[in-house]
Amino acid sequence: MSFQLGIDIGGTFTDVVLLDEKNEKLTFGKTLTTYGDPTDGIVNGIQQVLRDNHVSGKDIRRVLHGTTLVTNAIIERKGAKTGLITTKGFEDVLEIGRELRYDIYDLNITMPKPLVPRNLRVGVSERMDKHGNIIHSLNQSDLAESVQKLVDQGVEAVAICYMFGFMNPTHEQETAQYIQSHFPDIYVSVSSEIMPEIREYERTSATAMNAFVQPLTHTYLSRLETRLYEMDIAGVINIMLSSGRLTTLEGAKHSPIHLLESGPAGGTMAGVFVGKQTHRKDLFAFDMGGTTAKASLIHNHEPDITNQFEAGRVKRFRKGSGLPVRIPVIDMIEIGAGGGSIAKVNQLGLLTVGPESAGSEPGPACYDRGGKFPTVTDADLVLGYLNEDFFLGGTMKLNRQKAEDAIRIHLAESLGLSVEDAALGVHRVVNENMANAARVHILEKGQDPRHYTMMAFGGAGPVHAFHVAQRLNLKQLMAPVGAGVASAIGFLVSAVAVESVRSHVNKLATMDWEQVNLFLDELEKSGRIFLANSGITDADVTVTRQSDMRYFGQGFEIKVSVPNGILSEDKIVKIEKNFSKVYKTLYSRTIDDVPIESVTWRVLTKGPSPEIRLQQVFDDNSHITLKGHRKVRFPEMESPLECPVYSRYGLTVGDEINGPAIIEEKESTFVIGPNSRFSVDNQMNIVVDMEAS
Repeated sequence: MSFQLGIDIGGTFTDVVLLDEKNEKLTFGKTLTTYGDPTDGIVNGIQQVLRDNHVSGKDIRRVLHGTTLVTNAIIERKGAKTGLITTKGFEDVLEIGRELRYDIYDLNITMPKPLVPRNLRVGVSERMDKHGNIIHSLNQSDLAESVQKLVDQGVEAVAICYMFGFMNPTHEQETAQYIQSHFPDIYVSVSSEIMPEIREYERTSATAMNAFVQPLTHTYLSRLETRLYEMDIAGVINIMLSSGRLTTLEGAKHSPIHLLESGPAGGTMAGVFVGKQTHRKDLFAFDMGGTTAKASLIHNHEPDITNQFEAGRVKRFRKGSGLPVRIPVIDMIEIGAGGGSIAKVNQLGLLTVGPESAGSEPGPACYDRGGKFPTVTDADLVLGYLNEDFFLGGTMKLNRQKAEDAIRIHLAESLGLSVEDAALGVHRVVNENMANAARVHILEKGQDPRHYTMMAFGGAGPVHAFHVAQRLNLKQLMAPVGAGVASAIGFLVSAVAVESVRSHVNKLATMDWEQVNLFLDELEKSGRIFLANSGITDADVTVTRQSDMRYFGQGFEIKVSVPNGILSEDKIVKIEKNFSKVYKTLYSRTIDDVPIESVTWRVLTKGPSPEIRLQQVFDDNSHITLKGHRKVRFPEMESPLECPVYSRYGLTVGDEINGPAIIEEKESTFVIGPNSRFSVDNQMNIVVDMEAS
């Protein structure tokens, strides 16, 4: 017997998915996230699915994991005491940044505080030119004095980032070797390994961030490995990266910064998988969990990957208010609140939702675990969308009275509304906010939202997806089997891959192609070596090249496909065509007679994606489709109506049913509004025709 485990730790729930490789069937587990020690929640979830399927830990061949640990550590500033060693005179790069204000009208603007305070940033005498030639050698006495200064102040980790270290890493490597030989207990992050790209501020920020979370991540992943071993699980462990690709356990320990969007990336990859299964090239992935709601675009069966990302924003939805990190990441936008987000009446007497969340401790008021404030989940329960006796398949009973009390005390009385109307207000505010943010995100990509099918997942995603899709004028909405644990499923269908980068600024017309071919070959070789160490044969490796390019004189780049093989002048026309196509899609025009300049080259080496047909193991007694009726209040209706409630496990391929309807499965609930029709396709996805809504 051979099995795989997908494990996703979210802000409220920890999801576990067990894949039986022989018959390609899935079983799911969902448990509350344990903040004190996240591995406790993992162990609880694993024990649940192993026990239910009579499987031993020795039968687990592979474990795939994603976590919000890194993101939370940066947001909450709970990382290690970190020092920075940089070129003398550049100690304040983290403070100076780009000298831009994310809100020019805010006179009391708060900028993101650097992860490394000024007293822990030291400069060392050394210098290279823009080509990587050494101008001043690394001053050894300076180095020894600077390192000792940091050690004396008790740093646990050190970030090393020298000017033009990405062109020639010699001085950074010498510094790292000195620290590791003299102070082996200190974690070291080197910019030429973490982010070998141009732009000093972003490179320094990313390296400092990696150092900040490295001790915490290393400890956590080591403990996870130990806990799994104690359960007789000795299979290969892969970790999901922000790019939707998998890495090794050691790779994650070395570069934890790449785990920033680890969990949500899994959901998008599940969307890629479902899109290929159902022959839908363009999907709008809508992920709403317990803490936040995120969205991403899947175009032509590929997720939209960006290298522009911010962590720990001061203003949650304000671009530029966070710490920049140039790493490959699925371009997801946080578009709203999650199920645990707290609703309140602000000083202007208006209803607002989030960003504060009740999490899993104490959780929404209806969890009956000490939460006093009303949340989105409380509103959904009061409106009849959730079944208080079937939450998490009946393993967790919700307290409707506590939800009503919280809404009445904190919302209804202040707004002069009934409890039900106040709950409906929460539902409407959340849906409207998410639809508006999603619409802007799609339009900024140069796309029309009406051309996309929305795939809803996450514990709360299917509850809110119908009315979000309605506001976006989408034609079709779907929810896959296991929508509530989709991110963990996404881990199971993702490939092990690594992206290697090298900055080399030059115009295409004057490019030294011999030099470019040389370092592209080196990047490809390093990627193949990484995959070989992961057990992937060279014949199964695919290579994709891209370059960040711009018109000469511009300050920002776009990502352009580059042909494989040896590059030369005769490839310039092809590259220019690729550039013009992307540029016109984004900006509806191209610029004539301006040279095109490449800035950074990227080589993606990727292993094979698992080719499996996933299907959930339904209970033997799950043949009952219609469970009954209950009163549900829809935004389109003035009063509640008796709505049919269906079992997800009783639906069969080819079923076609008119809305409104509630469809319940253990991990999530799909709410389908009036004047609509849904069907069940060959992969057991529930597909809603929005044209009739």
